[in-house]
Amino acid sequence: MSLGLVIQLLVWTAAQAQQKDNMVFNLLIGTYTSPGKSEGIYVYRFDTETGAATYHSKAAGIANPSYLAVTGNEKFVYSVSEEGKGKGSISAFSFDALAGKLEPLNSVSSGGDGPCYVSVTDKNSYVFSGNYSGGSLSAIPVNSDGSLNANAQVIQHETVTDSKNKKQQPHVHATVLSPDNRFLYTPDLGLDKIFIYRFNADQSKPLTPAVPAFVKLKAGSGPRHLTFHPNGKYAYLIQELGCLITAFDYKNGNLVAKQTVNILPAGYKGPMEAADIHVSPDGKFLYGSNREDVNEIVIYAIGNDGKLTFAGRQSTLGKAPRNFVIDPTGNYLLAANQNTDNIIVFKRDKKTGLLTNTNKTIALGMPVCLKFAAIK
Repeated sequence: MSLGLVIQLLVWTAAQAQQKDNMVFNLLIGTYTSPGKSEGIYVYRFDTETGAATYHSKAAGIANPSYLAVTGNEKFVYSVSEEGKGKGSISAFSFDALAGKLEPLNSVSSGGDGPCYVSVTDKNSYVFSGNYSGGSLSAIPVNSDGSLNANAQVIQHETVTDSKNKKQQPHVHATVLSPDNRFLYTPDLGLDKIFIYRFNADQSKPLTPAVPAFVKLKAGSGPRHLTFHPNGKYAYLIQELGCLITAFDYKNGNLVAKQTVNILPAGYKGPMEAADIHVSPDGKFLYGSNREDVNEIVIYAIGNDGKLTFAGRQSTLGKAPRNFVIDPTGNYLLAANQNTDNIIVFKRDKKTGLLTNTNKTIALGMPVCLKFAAIK
């Protein structure tokens, strides 16, 4: 074999190895440790070509790290810790993405009871906590080493009395940044509103109410999670108590509702509890999860105008799909069934959006949050 052919073969082999590396990602899994069988945050290697997941490491010692946020540079991970009344906290970890290992940095108060959601700015300047039980949100400064500063801005949503003299308690369920990181959106399940805050990292109190300060939703619908379309023009809200998805036009911080769909099967009369929502990486399909007696992923095609057309349903083959994730390549959707201690791997048809069971399962106690991170 000539030297030229040997060199070509070596280059081709290296290119194939690099391509394969680009198909494998870190999969981080947040769990409930009490009650439950898990010990904390788990890291798996997930092959987006085959759908195979392999256990890699774990970070133990954090109580109920049920929701996670990964920084854009994938050097840090932040976790809520649901520790009981008055004890909610946010924990910071350094993350070696190549080794797939988490190292604890510190923990600070979440600023309220029952933290259920955490997010981080693109420049890792602030972490935002959504405190469900206490009905508050916090803007927590991030130190240069990725640890958290306890000097947080806390905003408390207030209890209100409706026209029927019934008290509505606040329950902040998410803290979602706009694509440009200029606005923070906080769906409040108890008040049936999406609160909108301007964000300025250069101010001592980085969050101020936007104008308008909120979007009002249908009474009793229970807004839960919000996600943006990859093109930045549309946003979608899933409403837990009404099992609804509302599509919005988005521009300069404003959300304008244009469509609401009911995601339950026709004729269904049982308990209702919608959960998570995500758009596929190519922006062509929207997915939402139903829990209770339904336990499925509902699928919608997204039109050029951002509106939704029903495409199909898929059982999650377990109970309480509180969270799910689509891998960065769009090849697979992983559904975390909290109450049956498993994560089911579905193959995703990129043309139809429909899901097929791969018969691949990750067995893990009470999985409730899935996040992907590149191996760098």
